[in-house]
Amino acid sequence: MGTAAGAVIGGLAGNELGHGSGRAVTTILGAIGGGLAGNALERNATAQSGTEIVVRLDSGATIAVVQGASEQFEAGQRGRVLTGRGGSRVEHA
Repeated sequence: MGTAAGAVIGGLAGNELGHGSGRAVTTILGAIGGGLAGNALERNATAQSGTEIVVRLDSGATIAVVQGASEQFEAGQRGRVLTGRGGSRVEHA
């Protein structure tokens, strides 16, 4: 979404800046620059830190869960694995 919005805004700005035969060039350059800027903004706005938690279940099986780093765990600490349509996450027991 950020790339498309940036490209549209950049293309419109480039179209306004260019004159005559140079208008097409400034429109294209504006769209490319706006798309790159929009992509970078969206990526930075949605980035989050994550952590991989390796869990040994009561059954003896081992699984790895990657989730946001909001909860900290110590080795050997008991937890609860919650699984739903969006995947699995680990929380304190």
